[in-house]
Amino acid sequence: MARKFERIRVRIPFGYKLMVSYCVFIIIPVLLVGNIANQVFVKSIRDQTYNNIQGTLYQMSDNISYKMEDITRISDMLYFDSNFNNRISYTGSPWVSYDTTVKVLIPKLETAVSTANRRIWLSLYLRNEEIGEIYDTYAYSDPLDSNKRLFDIYKYDRLEDKTWYKLYPESESYGSTLQWSQIEDDASHQRISLLRRLISITSIKPDEIGFMRINVSLNDLFESMDYNKIGDGTALYLTDAQGRIVLSSGGNGETVFKENELRNNGDLLISKPIPMLDWSINAVIPSALVEKDTVKIRNITLLICLICIVIFSIASMVISRYFSLRVSKIVSVLDSFQEGEFHKRAHFKGNDEFSHIASALNDMGSNIGQLINEVYLADLQKKEAELESLHAQINPHFLYNTLSSISRLARFGMLDKLQRMVMDLAKFYRLSLNDGRNIISVKNELEQAQAYIDIQKIKYDDRMRVTYDYAPEVVRYETVKLVLQPFIENVLEHAWTGESIDIRITARALADVLEFKIIDNGVGFPPGRSLDHTGGSDLMNAGYGIRNVDQRIKLHYGNEYGVTLFSRAGIGTTVRIIIPLEKRNVSEIRKKKGM
Repeated sequence: MARKFERIRVRIPFGYKLMVSYCVFIIIPVLLVGNIANQVFVKSIRDQTYNNIQGTLYQMSDNISYKMEDITRISDMLYFDSNFNNRISYTGSPWVSYDTTVKVLIPKLETAVSTANRRIWLSLYLRNEEIGEIYDTYAYSDPLDSNKRLFDIYKYDRLEDKTWYKLYPESESYGSTLQWSQIEDDASHQRISLLRRLISITSIKPDEIGFMRINVSLNDLFESMDYNKIGDGTALYLTDAQGRIVLSSGGNGETVFKENELRNNGDLLISKPIPMLDWSINAVIPSALVEKDTVKIRNITLLICLICIVIFSIASMVISRYFSLRVSKIVSVLDSFQEGEFHKRAHFKGNDEFSHIASALNDMGSNIGQLINEVYLADLQKKEAELESLHAQINPHFLYNTLSSISRLARFGMLDKLQRMVMDLAKFYRLSLNDGRNIISVKNELEQAQAYIDIQKIKYDDRMRVTYDYAPEVVRYETVKLVLQPFIENVLEHAWTGESIDIRITARALADVLEFKIIDNGVGFPPGRSLDHTGGSDLMNAGYGIRNVDQRIKLHYGNEYGVTLFSRAGIGTTVRIIIPLEKRNVSEIRKKKGM
């Protein structure tokens, strides 16, 4: 696939490449200048917009700070009033407590509520158990929306079990624990609370005598936060420390401020923290609004670029046509060379550089074709000679052993066994010769191995037990001849561990390879031999027959195929032979059958 893609890419006309490269080198400066001008203009617009909106946010923040300071001033009226402080701390007779409530506590709270420039709800929690509670039942409504009294007095035990109170900072000095926060149902009713401990200001130790909570509506406190002050299409978000949206103006109703997503969209974001509160005002200006003034100049730049592309494309097409025709001829010849056809030639009139290139290319094609033929034939002859040499080295070794066995049978007069051995030997060599070919069908290779085993059974009788496990489909493939017999012979020569030996021969067609196995229960390889018991073998120190088969397989099929040994002393040895799946030549099969 990669080769095909490379061929397609090479065949792109040289004239087009020249034309495109010419246009690119001309257009790049134009695009670069236009892009720089556009970026400078956009940056100027963004900076101007940023400064204007930042000033507006500062005004909003100052307005919000003023309103928060006004609420703080209301709390100071109670916090720093020594008479109020003493009276709510004093314990005496019920009459004194009643007098404190009627003449001091209620008037002071009414004054504080009425003094505020906005509607607030004041709740007071007192440690003095003698002062009674004064409060209304608001059910699930917001006290700020009711027409009832806007202050309540509670006993302190109503406060002590609240989670937010347990987390509230302790009093270490006068005026040190003032905090703005949303607690209980503040968030659901869109309001915020000013929380403050009441400390005994007349004693040396800052003992806590009560707790103050002032509620104010978010819409009232953040009334100045209006997106119309920035412009149509913009949005303002009031966010807390966790990035949650508390209040929005012009937003789309989201609950979480997605800063990264907005920045990825190219929107302009400006934030302004709110003093005394860990919140921020965030202005979002869509990129379309910021860049609306840059659309015109961007369109003009694109139009100029398109005109340049058309003009330069026509000019480069005329200039490159002359060169492209000649280069195409040279590329056509090179493509033929790549496909292995070295007879094609290129010819040009004149005496320019292209003529010299064509002449050199023609000579090179002629020489390469001749050299390839010579090298290919020499390589085939060398490989065939090596295979024949390796095969010739096996047959005399086996023939010598078999003739020795025949001699012994003749000496003892065992004519029946002698006849069977001679017939099996003839069958073995008939299959081994294979009309002079080194490749043999798997069926014949298995029959040849069985002929050898039949010869050896005459010699060893019941001491030698052999089982066969062949998959039926393996007969459709072919292999290098004499890959099984040397290993069976090796077992019978070296693997005996007692009076008998078991041999199992298997043949399987796996996913992409043909696998033979010769398994025995013999002595295995001794520890001194170079064998990897965990997954294979080093054949450098293996026997001659093993190396011979491995070399012939690698020589014919490649180094990824061959012989692997798995052995353990005293347990046995497994020989695994791997060759590629190659089906038998159908025409040869029919020829043998006379079809």
